[in-house]
Amino acid sequence: MSTPKVSVVVPVYDPGVHIEELIASLLRQTMAAGEFEVIFVDDGSTDGTGERLDALAAAHAHISVVHIPNSGWPSRPRNIGIERARGEYVQFADNDDWFGDEALQRLYAYAKENDADVVIGKMAGRGRGVPKELFRRNHPRATLATAPLIDSLTPHKMFRRSFLMDHGLRFPEGKRRLEDHVFVTAAYFLAERISVLSDYVCYFHVARPDASNAGFRPFDPAGYFGNLREALDIVDAHTEPGALRDRLHRRWLRVEMVGRLTAPRYRDAPAAWRDEFFAEVRSALAERFAPGVAAGLAAPQRAVVALVEQDRPDAVRELARWESAVRVKASARVTGELEITATGELFGADGPLTFLHTEGGDSLSPPVTGVSAEVLDVTARLKSARMDVLVRRRGGGGEEFVLPATVTVERVAVAPLAPLAPLAPGASGAPGASGAPGAFRVVHRTVARLAPEAINAGRNAGRWEVKARVISCGWTKETELSLSLTMADGSPPVLREGAGAPLLVRVKRRVRRVLAR
Repeated sequence: MSTPKVSVVVPVYDPGVHIEELIASLLRQTMAAGEFEVIFVDDGSTDGTGERLDALAAAHAHISVVHIPNSGWPSRPRNIGIERARGEYVQFADNDDWFGDEALQRLYAYAKENDADVVIGKMAGRGRGVPKELFRRNHPRATLATAPLIDSLTPHKMFRRSFLMDHGLRFPEGKRRLEDHVFVTAAYFLAERISVLSDYVCYFHVARPDASNAGFRPFDPAGYFGNLREALDIVDAHTEPGALRDRLHRRWLRVEMVGRLTAPRYRDAPAAWRDEFFAEVRSALAERFAPGVAAGLAAPQRAVVALVEQDRPDAVRELARWESAVRVKASARVTGELEITATGELFGADGPLTFLHTEGGDSLSPPVTGVSAEVLDVTARLKSARMDVLVRRRGGGGEEFVLPATVTVERVAVAPLAPLAPLAPGASGAPGASGAPGAFRVVHRTVARLAPEAINAGRNAGRWEVKARVISCGWTKETELSLSLTMADGSPPVLREGAGAPLLVRVKRRVRRVLAR
């Protein structure tokens, strides 16, 4: 029996019909069936999935099933899959996600081209977030110091099997949280080469409609933060105190702590659970993070940290409610052949979001007191703010690609600029700052070029929507634009403005045709 190029390892527990998209995507792979194997590790399913997989394996020689007693978490099934795998590379998948048709072929080729120990394929999210900046371009030789790898800690990646075996890399077993963080963080430090493939969507990360994915289940805050500390320990073991360690630690502070404190799930949780989670965040802040960790966050996130340190959970919830109203409004028009000019800005609950300019710089003005002007400073963030124009496939797949563009930012005064003393330490801007001296809005303008051949490496059949995404001051907000595009054989492509008109991209004999619906 020949050695397969890739072993796909899938832990399975009671997915019901949600596993069917994954199965279909594996059977559609452009990599020949004889070149890869699929190992389903059934973790004691009780919904008939075991029998479904046995029948699948009986019909396809490259698919096998391992049945084990329920272990309660994906780690043991994944570890068993590593031991059973025969492939040169191991690709992990969850039973409710699925692959792009060319994913295995492209990932393996990219791994061989770059002699990579780890390959991360572009992900799309259906109902859940996925990294954005990491997949802005291909990274043949990415490191924790040169690319935002730390933004991607889920296990849905391709690993050289000999790399896993040589280093004894396995998932921590037992019913616990953040086991993938421990595994992936260790792999990042141990790998000689990591490659990121961003020009084709390889993996579709799906949230079930009933939110029954393991990552969405309720958890014990004390146990959760104990698991989080294990991931931080790995970072500390491989870095010295300083900028790199602070930047890596910042990922857990931003996502697992600040992000959860400001999420609707936290605001709507029972009071006793909120109190326990808040206390764990305070403890972790005090014992594990150097001052530079929080200092590198965006102003809204720094404000949350300051309020946590002041032991003000009610103020954190008020700030979260204010943030939840922040959104982007944008419009677009056709300004040239395949050229889009978009204009947009951030809005709050009461209108355009405003900032305050003082002699000390620019700052936010959220409706909370007791937060210093230094914490609320957005001077540097506003200088790097931008609005992307992107296309996203309609129909729920979630594939999206940022278009090449030129971006500009304009500050528009909403009140006559007048001298204003810097905010005193311990003070913050007050609500209603839009009428204060020094208040201004930020308007984004982006000129983007639509290149069908660059959308999903030309594998772009289907309907697409055009969106604007503003990235500013720690916020990433987006909205749909009303545009249509027509491209016919023998005629130059034409962009048209139209309310809600989707993009339709058809590929035939390598000639791309884009038609308005």
